[in-house]
Amino acid sequence: MSRAGREVTERDVFVSRAFEAPRDVVWRFWTEPERLASWFGPKGVTVPIESVAVDLVIGGRWELSMVDTSTGVIHPIRGRILSFHEPEFLEIQMAAETSAGFVDDIILRLEFHDHGDRTRMTLHQGPFTDEVRDMTLAGWVLSFATLDTILERHSA
Repeated sequence: MSRAGREVTERDVFVSRAFEAPRDVVWRFWTEPERLASWFGPKGVTVPIESVAVDLVIGGRWELSMVDTSTGVIHPIRGRILSFHEPEFLEIQMAAETSAGFVDDIILRLEFHDHGDRTRMTLHQGPFTDEVRDMTLAGWVLSFATLDTILERHSA
């Protein structure tokens, strides 16, 4: 898939939001394993640093495992980088083991827009079933709240 991507449908997650940090900083929270592990996943989930792999080349890995802290159940996400232009664009083809079952051939597209000390990030991910789409959107909302808190501390 190219950067032009595809249109957003009802089977996709689409989020556009601002972060209180420069674009290069937000980019690093998606591409550096230690930073990615620090915020990824909703409340009640941890991402062990040893499960994170980011090989920032075309065809490279973008992988991590979310661990449910109450049950110990592991939800691996395995991705392959399709395209990127640092620090503006990242596209990953993903497969994941979710609580609603296995999903495959999911495309995650991220665009990072520079607004001075702030970054506008646009996320487009799918296609999903309705149940997995809703669960994914809720997970992103919670994850981004954690990232907001970390970025506030980072800039202080």
